[in-house]
This record gives sequence, structure tokens and C-alpha cells, in this order.
Amino acid sequence: MASSKFTTSSILLIMLLGFAILAIDVTDAQGLVPGFYNTSCPEAEDIVRNVTAQYVMSNPSLAASLLRLTFHDCFVRGCDASVLLEPTAANNSTEKTYPPNLSLRGFEVIEAVKEQLEAACPGIVSCADIVQLSGRDAVEVVYGPSWSVLTGRRDGTVSLASEAAEYLPSAYGNITSLKENFAAVGLSVKDLAVLSSAHTIGVSHCASFATRLYNYSGNGDTDPSLDPNYAAFLMQKCPQNYDDQTEVNMDAITPYKFDYKYFVGITQNKGLLESDAALVNDDETNSYLQSQVSTQGSTWVQDFAQSMANMYQLQVLTGNEGEIRQKCGYVNSS
Repeated sequence: MASSKFTTSSILLIMLLGFAILAIDVTDAQGLVPGFYNTSCPEAEDIVRNVTAQYVMSNPSLAASLLRLTFHDCFVRGCDASVLLEPTAANNSTEKTYPPNLSLRGFEVIEAVKEQLEAACPGIVSCADIVQLSGRDAVEVVYGPSWSVLTGRRDGTVSLASEAAEYLPSAYGNITSLKENFAAVGLSVKDLAVLSSAHTIGVSHCASFATRLYNYSGNGDTDPSLDPNYAAFLMQKCPQNYDDQTEVNMDAITPYKFDYKYFVGITQNKGLLESDAALVNDDETNSYLQSQVSTQGSTWVQDFAQSMANMYQLQVLTGNEGEIRQKCGYVNSS
């Protein structure tokens, strides 16, 4: 992402003034509550916010990375921090080893938060809650919306690359497979449309979309649904002998701003990934896109907050389930 300048004073202003915490429906909160750590670790959420802000101030591209972590965690076994677990001799195929997860970033932020929390309140705050709080806080730092995050999750002890392959939506997914992925974890078609707009910030690498440019149907052709000028731009960025370290902004309209204009790009046939472009191929998802474009995102911020809440409640572990990891990358020793 392009470099953005965030001074210490600007971040303090964000924290002091705050964003409007959007009202969300949490009638089925799966045992999660507001302020779960208010008594056991009163400074927990402040520690998460402060450490996350320090990292994102230094490298604003981490905002998209930390938000992406929330998705990749919640779609596999629910929001249990299983995506953080490192491969070991006992299990060398954790979710982190699944090829699309090799590009995940931001783990150092989660570990830095965890280290400070363990110093302040040992064995109290789960890595699963850190992932969700840090994703929200990172978006705040880059002047995106805020949303309420209920807490009380515990950490899972199982992480399998095979399950990531089964449940994670693919960048190459068509609308049918995407709807199936979301339905499989209990999310709606509207959630699919809304949560796809997380691509309003962040980047992708050439390998994730090069087939659309050079061999879409196996005959060396370009995806005919791509806007021709946008396709030409992408070919300049990613020639056939591309360097896969090259990064391309996900949002063709306002790539450095967390806003509804991701939808504008999609409706103009400027969706970078096949999964982005697929949203126009379904009546319900396309209707949502068109409504946000025509009303300049009138309900998008509220919808995003609600869909994030719908996602972060997925199959959570609470009470005596799971554990509170001492280090986020490893299950506790028995």
C-alpha cells in the first residue's frame, strides 16, 4: 500500500474522540459479552488498541493484513485463533501452511499484544479475542469505521490445512462456490456481499489474478468481463513473466480509503479477483452493490459492522472449552 502518515498526535486524537460504536444485533452472541475482561484484566482492550496502533502507524498496510486475519481465522473452526498455530513435529500441516495462508501477515502484532497482556494479566486474555480486537482497532487507525467486539472467546487446540482448504473462500471462486462457503459457516448472501468490501483496502499479488489476464479459458485469452482499460493496466503491472512480489491494490477506485467505493469498482468491471467480479453474477449480491453505489454507501458502514458481528460469533469456544494460550503460535504444554 502507499505510505500513509499517522503522527502520534493523530492517533491519540482518534483514541480520545473515538468512532461511533455502531449498534449491532447480538441476540445470538454464543456466550460472548461486552467487556469480558473488565474485572479480570481491566486494561486488556487498551493494551490491544495501543500496541496495534503503534504497529499500524509505522506500517499502515498492516490494517488490511490484520483485518484479513479475522476472516481467515473465523472461517475455519470458528474464531478460535487456530490460524495462528505454527506447524510442529506433531502437526506439520496447520492452517498457516495452506498455500493461500502463506501470504497472511500481522502475526508479529498479535504476538506483541499477547506479550504485553501476559505481563499484565497472565493466562487471562485469549489469542482469539486479540485477533478480533486487533482487526477492528487496525481499521480505526486508518480512519475506517469501528464496530463493537464482544469478548470471551477461548483458543482452539486444533489447526488443519485440510480444513482451511475446505472452508476458506477462494480468490478464484465463482458466485456459487462463494455462497456455499458462506452458508457452510452460517453466514448469509448479504454477509458475502458486505464482507467482500473488506477489499476496499489491501493488496494482492499477480498470481492471484494472472489467469484472468492471460489464460482465462485455457486459450491464452483475457477474462471478457474485465474492463479493457483496467485489464491493460493490470497487464502493465503484471506482465506474463511477472514477479510475484508485485503488489496491486484491491480497490481500483479509492485504494487507500476504507469506503464503499470498492462496490463502484466492481460494478464498473474493475474487480481484481474472480471472487470480487463474481458479486455481479447473483441477483442478491448485485442488488446490494447497486444499492450502495446509488446511495453512496448509505447503509454500508452499519451493514459492515453487523456482518463482522455475525462472523465473529461463529462457532466460538467459551467457558471451559479450549484454552488460553500462553503463546499464540503454540498450544499449551500438557
